[in-house]
Amino acid sequence: MATWTSRFRDWIPTGGGLNDEDWAGRHRLLTVLLAVFMVVVTLVGLARGDGYLPGLLITDALVLPSLVAARLMRARRSRSLAVALGFAVTCAGFVALCDGLTEAHFTFFIAVAALALYRDWAPFGGFLVATVVHHAGFGTVQSGHTFGHDQAQAHPLVWALVHGSAVLAAASFQLVAWRFTEIEEKRAQENLSESQAQLSVAFDETPVPMVMFAPEGRMLRTNAAYREWLRLPDELPDGFSIYDLPLTAVNAGEPPMLELLSTTREPVTVTRQYRRADDGSLIWVQSHATGLYGADGELKTVFVHLLDVTAVRNHEAELSYQVRHDSLTGLLSRKAFEHDLTGLLDTSAEPVSVIYLDVDRFKSINDGAGHTTGDDVLRALAVRLAEVVPPGALVARLGGDEFIVALPGPAGTGLRVGNSILASLADPLAVGGVELPVAVSVGVTTAHGPAAAEDVVLAADTAMYAAKRAGGNRLQVYTDELRVPVQERIAAEARVRRALAGDPRITLPLWFQPVVSTATGQIVGAEALVRMRTPEGEILSPFHFIGAAEETGLIVPLGEHVLRNAVDHLLHWGDRLGYISVNVSPRQLAEPDFVPMVASLLAGLPGFDPSRIVLEITETALLSSTVDVSERLHSLKRLGVRIALDDFGTGYSSLTWLKSLPADIVKLDRSFVAGLAEDDRKASIIRAVLWLAQSLGMSTIAEGVEERADWEALRAAGCPAVQGYFISKPRPANEFDLMLEASYERATFGGVHLDETMGTAIAG
Repeated sequence: MATWTSRFRDWIPTGGGLNDEDWAGRHRLLTVLLAVFMVVVTLVGLARGDGYLPGLLITDALVLPSLVAARLMRARRSRSLAVALGFAVTCAGFVALCDGLTEAHFTFFIAVAALALYRDWAPFGGFLVATVVHHAGFGTVQSGHTFGHDQAQAHPLVWALVHGSAVLAAASFQLVAWRFTEIEEKRAQENLSESQAQLSVAFDETPVPMVMFAPEGRMLRTNAAYREWLRLPDELPDGFSIYDLPLTAVNAGEPPMLELLSTTREPVTVTRQYRRADDGSLIWVQSHATGLYGADGELKTVFVHLLDVTAVRNHEAELSYQVRHDSLTGLLSRKAFEHDLTGLLDTSAEPVSVIYLDVDRFKSINDGAGHTTGDDVLRALAVRLAEVVPPGALVARLGGDEFIVALPGPAGTGLRVGNSILASLADPLAVGGVELPVAVSVGVTTAHGPAAAEDVVLAADTAMYAAKRAGGNRLQVYTDELRVPVQERIAAEARVRRALAGDPRITLPLWFQPVVSTATGQIVGAEALVRMRTPEGEILSPFHFIGAAEETGLIVPLGEHVLRNAVDHLLHWGDRLGYISVNVSPRQLAEPDFVPMVASLLAGLPGFDPSRIVLEITETALLSSTVDVSERLHSLKRLGVRIALDDFGTGYSSLTWLKSLPADIVKLDRSFVAGLAEDDRKASIIRAVLWLAQSLGMSTIAEGVEERADWEALRAAGCPAVQGYFISKPRPANEFDLMLEASYERATFGGVHLDETMGTAIAG
């Protein structure tokens, strides 16, 4: 029994469940319907005649208080019961006015369906009870006004039961619909609750700060991550809004989020910088806002989730700084300087001065003190520059030991600042706890009006190179005349590259100058000298291209070509030529692959005597080399080649090199040879050097012999061999071949006597 009862309770509607807004809407509708029904009944009563006025008055007298109660009473149930009573009285009155007409009873069916809108047992059940009471009571007392046929009037209780059952049957279907609606609403509520639970978990438990606020800015909901991020209490004060947050926008001119949402229904994403109120720290916040709109299109709620992108923006700023700044000195990078200089040239109303600086003998600092000290020097120099140049000037490190400054100002500004830089470097730089003197070469140019940045930089660079060629530690202002050497250097570099790209045996032929024995007059060796053949067939001396090759590093492949080609000619001449000498530049000597290259060359010549190859090293190469010269020359000596110390006597440490290096030959510079016959001091020096070289086991060659008297003096002094224009100028290989053949077949020199035609005879 209990089980059946519980099941029955489960099947019948529970009632209630409407929220206040929905109930009020339904109540308002039913009240209006009751008033309309009363008016209709009143009109019907008046139409029926005076005999029906008493019943009409009774009906209206009962319905009007019901309408007043429905409007003024406070409790929902009391107000709905008043409406139900009003409908019951109106239906009963209408039936009475119609003399119990069966069709008039349809109003009860309409009313019961209407009162089901309350979804409340009180008005619904009250109406059913009133209906039964009306049919049973009035049907017995006033059967003629309740039932419109004889059988009902004869048996009113039976027909009251019939009518009541019909009304209950109609009501039952309303109850079924009512129950199904409750079941569906319950299911919908469960789904909604589940969705809300999921939303709550997603909203409250996510580590991403989230907030919901009303259009006026009042906060509706925040999650724990949001409160923790902004250091807010778990319970916010009533009325707390986004304007109460402990954040202040750095850029106050940016439009508020709500203003952005008012212009579009699309989600809005903005990234802004804020300052915290508690510690004053700056943070970058990326806000993603979505507006929730009502059916009327009005903004109802704003949902925002936020990301603290401070670390990302700081990293981006760091990367941007690294792109624009030199990592060693913190000055502008080359690319940033060129970009900013272009803007300065385009926008400045004043002339723009560009100052180009290069550290003098920086390579010596790197080689002598190490690259770490070299880096410290560059950093200290950057600090010194920043102290000297005016505020707002562009200061950059272009790379290596080159710096550049650009600044607007009247004519003469660049010259004044450039001289200030030179003056500031009169004091040494503090590097690693020591005072290190540093000098720079400075080039200055001034651009008047818009100009190409690269042209302005090139002009300053050109002036700087002119200052460096003049000895360094000085300033040079650019003039158009300075560009000529630069253009010549560029043209020379292009010629060297073009020659190396072709067939070097044709484009870079070797010429040979003989070395003659003073004892026999025969050619004992030759110095290989490179020339350049232009596409037009013109032969250029080394003066036109060796300097450019040295500066650009092209001397390395050029020198290898000369060495290999010289060896090929030596093999061709065989025993007719004792040896061949080749000049080695400082750049070649510094190359780590130079010794292995020579070793590889010799390895490909089985049975060849490597002592027939002489490598000439100048004192300049020894002084400017970045490697351990002695160790590298000993490595070459171990291969079997011979070493010649070229231009001996031109340096301040010639005797030191002579003693410390593994040289085989000393070549006396032409400055000692020219005028030797008339200068006893030179003769004394020559005899001393000859004696010293002989005592060290070295041979000697006198260069630059151009006069017979000098030849005689050298032979008298015991110099073993000579070389110079008195014997022969450098000759192409085919002409030297003829000279060599003549020297080999007939010995023109006899004893210590030199024939008048000696130079001409050897020359062919």
